[in-house]
Amino acid sequence: MSALSVSTPARAFHWRAFFQRYGLLLSFGLLCLALTLASDRFLTPDNLLNVLRQSSINGIIAVGMMLVIMTRGIDLSVGSILALATVITADMLTRGWAPLPALGLCLLIGGGLGLISGLLVSVIRIPPFIATLGMMTFARGLALSYTEGQPITGLGEGFRQIGTGFLGPIPMPIIVAGLVFLGGYVLLNHLALGRYIQALGDNETAAYLTGLATRRITAFVYVVIGALSGLAGAILIARLNSAQPTAGAGFEFDAIAAVVVGGTSFEGGEGSLLGTLIGVLIIGVLSNGLNLLNVPSFYQGVVQGGVIALALILHRAIR
Repeated sequence: MSALSVSTPARAFHWRAFFQRYGLLLSFGLLCLALTLASDRFLTPDNLLNVLRQSSINGIIAVGMMLVIMTRGIDLSVGSILALATVITADMLTRGWAPLPALGLCLLIGGGLGLISGLLVSVIRIPPFIATLGMMTFARGLALSYTEGQPITGLGEGFRQIGTGFLGPIPMPIIVAGLVFLGGYVLLNHLALGRYIQALGDNETAAYLTGLATRRITAFVYVVIGALSGLAGAILIARLNSAQPTAGAGFEFDAIAAVVVGGTSFEGGEGSLLGTLIGVLIIGVLSNGLNLLNVPSFYQGVVQGGVIALALILHRAIR
């Protein structure tokens, strides 16, 4: 019998591998399809641009949250850090500060508070949940004390460009968020530090024994998320022309939700910027769609919580 006549079995289709690679994108597509059928206002250029603009703030914070979770950490203080950094920045703007120094101050305050959290976790060895919970209360209390509970308005047109301006047809918040994701990609894929972050999340003891400065790496990721919280806050107050000491409440949960939906594991060492981006868009599209469908706000939390729980279950089942 000729070798050419011997039939070879067809290659089996592996569902698990398919869903590992394309399941998140497929879920996002099905969500968009469902909302398109449910509302004729969803798939319009203005609404899609609005979804991207609204998602940009969560996307900026989510990049930092992904790095923290990759090291088996968590940060519950991002909303409070955002509030404290922005009320101080807004106050400086009303005192005559130029936009760029004010923006730098906002990032510096955020990064400095993140450094405190990072040192509590890496040096004093306080569990991340407890350390950042304490920072959340501390920063929020300082923000309320600094403003006596009052908003600060009138930030000036120059500073507001970061939140309301355009680069061509694209809003500046989307541009800034894109640059943050680009920076995250370079960090994780082209710099040794990115590999060290993954190694730390995989096995902290092994990373330490191989000579990695695990404490510095841990502190670094908290500095990053703190600075990104300040950046996101700057965009927020620039759009609103107002800084509120209560701003940012719940932002930490939106960021965690986007990262978890995007497939980053709480067990550490595993994270995908593309997955995080799709997770941010899923959260943003879902929120936008529920608003378009006039779903009451108290039901929206139920739906979003259900989506997060389902994502966790599917992620565990596929793995």
